[in-house]
Amino acid sequence: LTPARIRNYALLVLAISVAGLIGLLATSDHMIDRNGKPIGTDFSNVYAAGVLTLSGKAPDAYDPKLQHAAEIAVFDGRDVPFFGWHYPPFFLMVAATLALMPYGFALACWLAVSLPAFMTAVHSIVPRRETWLVTAAFPAVFVNVGHGQNGFFTAALLGGFLNLLDRRPALAGLCLGLLSYKPQFGILIPLVLLVTGRWTTIVSAAATVIALIAMSTLLFGINVWHAFAESATFTRTIVLEAGGTGWEKIQSLFSAVRMWGGGIDLAYAAQAALALVLAVTIIRLWRSQAAFELKAAALAIASLLATPYVLDYDLVVLGIAIAFLARHGFARGFHPYEISLLALAWAAPFLTRSIAGLSGIPLGLLVMIALYAMTLRRAASDLGIQAIGSSRLVKA
Repeated sequence: LTPARIRNYALLVLAISVAGLIGLLATSDHMIDRNGKPIGTDFSNVYAAGVLTLSGKAPDAYDPKLQHAAEIAVFDGRDVPFFGWHYPPFFLMVAATLALMPYGFALACWLAVSLPAFMTAVHSIVPRRETWLVTAAFPAVFVNVGHGQNGFFTAALLGGFLNLLDRRPALAGLCLGLLSYKPQFGILIPLVLLVTGRWTTIVSAAATVIALIAMSTLLFGINVWHAFAESATFTRTIVLEAGGTGWEKIQSLFSAVRMWGGGIDLAYAAQAALALVLAVTIIRLWRSQAAFELKAAALAIASLLATPYVLDYDLVVLGIAIAFLARHGFARGFHPYEISLLALAWAAPFLTRSIAGLSGIPLGLLVMIALYAMTLRRAASDLGIQAIGSSRLVKA
């Protein structure tokens, strides 16, 4: 996998992605694609929730029937599929801002702001000219654009948090606090901050979350939090446990067990066991003398693996992990097969849903586990080399 091939493959994938998006738009009718879904699919729930919020009905966004009715109204009564609103109330501030614009323009602005934020975060990790092309062509970008989803913001905030953690801990905490709109990705991060004693970041993140809660309560009232709490049952039972989203879309071990016919209890037990292994290994890694790039990459991957609810568009976060691993490899060299595995992780988001749907093989999950194992193995190898070097120095 040479630099020239990387460039050519990236250009090819980017061309296919752009052609696919152009085709989607060209065959649509008034922002509805030929399959009857809104352009930007999931973005319709953001926009509809914003419309409800602007009309003084923020709690209605958490009622599936009222939210679906609002989504239908956005598209002039056309019977579009239901896309649920599952985010904390403070994310309604973003939704309401977007709903001030026409749907198509709001979607364009949403992507025009979030995609450059993600690309900038990756480039700040690997500041090389070719980073822009490889990031733009990353297949998870195509998946996220097609869904109008927030994966770009999630990855940008996580990348900013990791990149600023040592240099600007307070700003890192701000990024982490803003990331709380996706609370399922915060299972391991607070644990790492606690065991490494990063109190400035912890205080900054907590203050950011408190400020977001206070602002949303003042704007929308306390009832919106009651509605959010009540909607958690629907999200857990219908969307996650019953697979309302589709098992092939969810990239977690929980979803894999359910897809293979396992019961809910078994799926939760498997997910909990994986989360425990991740917690133990990530703590050991972050308390070791391993390179920060390996710690950052492992935490990004583990954050995806630890939650039972991670979708294919969330794999944009893998771009952050790949960037940190690439930076480490550029500085210290790559071990055999590492570049190939990084290339597979880069390409995987294009294939995860279709392969899982056709064969029941959770490619996204398997790739994330392999990449996490590779990161731990690289850290152990580097630490072993350091130990041998120190031993020789002492003998000398």
